[in-house]
Amino acid sequence: MATERIMWPVEGFWIYDYSQVIVELATAQVTVKQPSEIETYARMFAELVKLACHGQPARALIAEAIAVLG
Repeated sequence: MATERIMWPVEGFWIYDYSQVIVELATAQVTVKQPSEIETYARMFAELVKLACHGQPARALIAEAIAVLG
């Protein structure tokens, strides 16, 4: 929660081989197939990856959270 985020996607989305994106909305599932729209989701995902914590640093954060809750 301490990471500064410039992007907050509201809906969940899944990119399939850069040929389509499935977007899960509150009341519907949308399939996006327009290349320009797929690129928008790909850029959003790339930005989110930069903010993500991976490997040992992620495990350390999880362990810290468990310790705080335990």
